Amino acid sequence: MAECKVCQKKSFLISDYPGVCLDCIRNDFERAKPYILEAHKKTRKDFALPFIPPKEKAGILCNLCVNECRIGENEKGFCDLRKNLKGKLIGADVKRGNLSFYFDPLPTNCVADWTCPGGTGCGFPEFSYQKGPEYGYKNLAVFYNGCSYNCLFCQNWHFRDALGDREKRKLILSRDLASIIDEKTSCICFFGGDPSCQLPHSILTSKIALKNKKNRILRICWETNGSMNENLLAEIVEIALASGGCIKFDLKAWTEELNIALCGVSNKRTFDNFAKVSSYIKKRPIPPLLIASTLLVPGYVDEYEIEKISKFIYSLNKNIPYSLLAFYPSFYMHDLPTTSYPHAYRCKEVALNSGLKNVHIGNFHLLSHRY
Repeated sequence: MAECKVCQKKSFLISDYPGVCLDCIRNDFERAKPYILEAHKKTRKDFALPFIPPKEKAGILCNLCVNECRIGENEKGFCDLRKNLKGKLIGADVKRGNLSFYFDPLPTNCVADWTCPGGTGCGFPEFSYQKGPEYGYKNLAVFYNGCSYNCLFCQNWHFRDALGDREKRKLILSRDLASIIDEKTSCICFFGGDPSCQLPHSILTSKIALKNKKNRILRICWETNGSMNENLLAEIVEIALASGGCIKFDLKAWTEELNIALCGVSNKRTFDNFAKVSSYIKKRPIPPLLIASTLLVPGYVDEYEIEKISKFIYSLNKNIPYSLLAFYPSFYMHDLPTTSYPHAYRCKEVALNSGLKNVHIGNFHLLSHRY
């Protein structure tokens, strides 16, 4: 049980990271902010990552994501994927990616499996091999190391270890990644970490893979926090549209201060980008192009956050699928419980009452009765 460093309230729904309660984040952010920043600073230092995005005036601009780092000589960017060495950025680039990959049999545990062609067969026969789940086919899962956020609850935090010693990093060529796709691969999912920091590599990989597919179905999907450069976003939207793929936005929170508290970064770019993608839905309503998800972090992501997010989604298109994901204690927020059944079902009811037509509870097996 932690104590809020601002109001001294004690609760098992308060985490030592960020060290403050939800009420103080929303209603007394200026007092809460120093503790929030200190919590993030500690988590970045533990992995030798820059505390904030570098803004060296004379540095080299990297504008792949919302952080828009200006990297000075011998500095590295916020995501630790690139370094300024003698006036040139070295590290991951359009042809070489810092990543790992594996094949998953379909249907898989993708955030979208409950509404996408691989899990349901929607879009058959143009975008799916079968009328139902694509048993017998597989997904190429591409996990990009590095992230534009610093989520204190990160479920895949181990990628930070892969950033490690720059000289020992093994970067994978786009053409080599595309070459492993065979006739049983019906989709590719780029995730992470977050692909925002390496979108050019995923775009080039996708173009090579689609060129080589020989009239077969090959859907291209991205799972992201949505913080990417809007020009790159437009490119991946066109690829997803043409291939039958989807773009899955993880909407962490509605309240900007809460997003900063939990993830270290503003969410304004994410919601702007989400709205941009929604404008393309009419070009291909089925299978769904845009899918939203939110992790139900106990004590922090409550019904208010879900109501606001749901109303925002509804204002764009009521048919956008929305998945509410059960939380599992991880990384620095390991002191919280898992999401409870009442919490999840209250949030689902709120989302449906906001007018959304397709709301789902994900990671159902993690739900508990603890609170």
